[in-house]
Amino acid sequence: MEKEGGQVNRPPILDGSNYDYWKVRMTTFLKSIVNKTWKSVVKGSDHPRVKDKDGNDTIELKPVEEWSKDADDLALGNNKALNALFNGVDKNMFRLINNCTVAKDAWNILRTKHEGTSKVKMSKLQLITIKFETLKMKDDESIQDFHMSILELANASGSLGEKMIEEKLVGKILRSLPKRFDMKVTAIEEAQHIANMKVEELIRSLQTFEMAIDDHPEKKNKGIAFLYIAFNDQTEGDLVIDEEIFETVVLLGRQFNNILKRLDKGRKPNVKNISSNIKKYNDSWGKTKVDNIKTSRSKEIKINPSSTL
Repeated sequence: MEKEGGQVNRPPILDGSNYDYWKVRMTTFLKSIVNKTWKSVVKGSDHPRVKDKDGNDTIELKPVEEWSKDADDLALGNNKALNALFNGVDKNMFRLINNCTVAKDAWNILRTKHEGTSKVKMSKLQLITIKFETLKMKDDESIQDFHMSILELANASGSLGEKMIEEKLVGKILRSLPKRFDMKVTAIEEAQHIANMKVEELIRSLQTFEMAIDDHPEKKNKGIAFLYIAFNDQTEGDLVIDEEIFETVVLLGRQFNNILKRLDKGRKPNVKNISSNIKKYNDSWGKTKVDNIKTSRSKEIKINPSSTL
């Protein structure tokens, strides 16, 4: 648990395990104090020195009371930044920087400790890239949780100087979803230009679809079970099939065939065969049912020869 308050005038705490998160927040915190605070971290701040007759610095430090206003401002910025860094680390991290008098030196020590040298940073970036490429959403995982996993890797990469663009993140999310999102992914790819899509926009759309499929599985299953029982388990004379219901079922079968043709075309070689088999079944089933309906209707309207008008 992080030991930081909710107040905006308190810096975030670095405990050695949250550097990616801490770096972004601490950078913003330092910039929010005064402009010279962050500048002192970037450029550094040297103690003013006594100059010789030619105007060059000597090794002798200038007394504080003789500093110029600009020197006072630079020193104030450095002290504010150093104070924020000292209070923005836990005891273990503080041991690394407690002897620093310049904020830039303290910042570089912490950065090198967690980011490493150029070679170490490159190795870390390669590891993050491998994790990013192999990451897949689990069947029992929510869109929100998967989104957080993606952001964690993206933030880790960004803290090492390699920012992931929106298009890369959007493409990764669409490629990594379970099969239950196939219809939604196809719809998104056909309806929108992925290169211009934002991650948050995609996540909202996927969450809406996720809620829909989570809320209606029972209803959908009951409907399928009803149709199966109604049209396959009936005995002659037990159920008279309405032609409108029959036509609706046939129409649903045709729509399902169209969906199968559109989904993952070329990626699943057995889809075409499945679609063909369903079509053949619907055709043969349809002819049989139509004949049965006509026979049933003719029996119902058959006039008794002994009746008179």
